[in-house]
Amino acid sequence: MRPNGFFSMLRTASRSGLLGRRRCYSAAAKGGPSIAGVGDIIAVASGKGGVGKSTTAVNIAVALAKEFQLKVGLLDADIYGPSIPTMMNLHAKPEVSEDMKMIPVENHGVRCMSIGFLVDKDAPIVWRGPMVMSALEKMTRGVAWGNLDVLVVDMPPGTGDAQLSMSQRLRLSGALIVSTPQDIALIDARRGANMFRKVQVPILGLVENMSCFKCPKCGENSYIFGEGGAQKTAEEMDMKLLGEIPLEISISTGSDEGKPIVISSPNSASAQAYVHVAEKVTQRLKELAKERQMGPEILL
Repeated sequence: MRPNGFFSMLRTASRSGLLGRRRCYSAAAKGGPSIAGVGDIIAVASGKGGVGKSTTAVNIAVALAKEFQLKVGLLDADIYGPSIPTMMNLHAKPEVSEDMKMIPVENHGVRCMSIGFLVDKDAPIVWRGPMVMSALEKMTRGVAWGNLDVLVVDMPPGTGDAQLSMSQRLRLSGALIVSTPQDIALIDARRGANMFRKVQVPILGLVENMSCFKCPKCGENSYIFGEGGAQKTAEEMDMKLLGEIPLEISISTGSDEGKPIVISSPNSASAQAYVHVAEKVTQRLKELAKERQMGPEILL
């Protein structure tokens, strides 16, 4: 595309409201989730990669199943970088039911689906947009999820076509934004939150990951990525700060070994923080459900 053509496209998008102004793109959650048998669908998202989004999604999903006895599913929507198979220690290919739907693979009480189950571990996913959309469609409605209280979706990082399509097609109950305390990460977290607001998906809240480094020897906290950034951003954007997850070595080792920290070290500060966030998520879902039932008051 020629430079003039690109800027012309931006001007057109701005005038039509695609940039900046709020527009309605989706039916939101008032029509109910678009997957039969699923109570709530929540997206765990970030504006950029490398902030611990997948780790957060895994630990929240396991906490919801383990601590709150919910029926939970976990969808790995990060087509280009699937990490759920490793983090959940699942490597078998899913079986197919009689009605030709894939059966989720289960561990730690969570039913999981990922493109990583269907391709070789080191195989690159070199796909264009239409193939990605087709794969996401098959991994949502082409899966025999059964009856679930919550389906946690590990979204791909960014605010592109895949994120927009997932937000529209799944009628998300809410989105959980993950960021580190750094300004550079929070800038992208703002973009992610604003994208969901444009498609009328409620923001469940903000999670500050890697809030501080907890020394394994003395227990002292070191704020290596800054302090208070997520709290300030949450206040400025009228979001709730649902939790601060400290950086501990056991989070990394547990993720590599397929043992989420809420399972491997349930009494650790990080595990307790994840459980606290999971509890806040359930509370926010109840609040939003009540708001949807009440609806707007119409005066004639």
